Amino acid sequence: MTAVDDRVELMADDRADHMAKAFEDLAVPEGLKAELIRGEIVMMAGPDRVHNWIVESVMDQIPRKRWHRSQTQDLAIPGESSEPQPDLVVYERGAVEGPGRLVPGSAVTMVVEVVSKTSVRRDYQDKRSVYAAGQVPAYLIIDPIAAKCVLLTEPKGAGEEADYWTERASKFGDPVTIEALDLTLETDEFQTLS
Repeated sequence: MTAVDDRVELMADDRADHMAKAFEDLAVPEGLKAELIRGEIVMMAGPDRVHNWIVESVMDQIPRKRWHRSQTQDLAIPGESSEPQPDLVVYERGAVEGPGRLVPGSAVTMVVEVVSKTSVRRDYQDKRSVYAAGQVPAYLIIDPIAAKCVLLTEPKGAGEEADYWTERASKFGDPVTIEALDLTLETDEFQTLS
């Protein structure tokens, strides 16, 4: 590696550290949600009722006795300048102990994102590679615009090239088998945004 390469790498590391610190200190106005996605701070309006009802339905079907089912939970993804806040984070009880704002991606079993009109690209592309880079075993995209669920499993790779090997799509009303949680998710009460 040359001196120029070393300086560029250090500058990138400094920028990532600066963005992480700025994000941590960010005062988010009430009614907005903020995430750090690949070095960019993204703010969005709070979700609508359909979004919340879908998340509530998913939470109700995941056994609380075995799993934490957390909303507004930030994730730490090693090697990424990202601290996403999925709509739902599922991880086994005992996988993370004590206080803290971040749950390590390696402790998470599944993340859920409910697509909105402004989050389509982020949910289907950006977050797909971020969660795969974090080796999150299952990523469930619930799309009330297209009335479908997409379950992504078997993460591989690193950085922006990371992806999931397996992708299974189903329409609202069809059950979704989630092997990572050993359950079948019923989707018949999911509503659309039309």
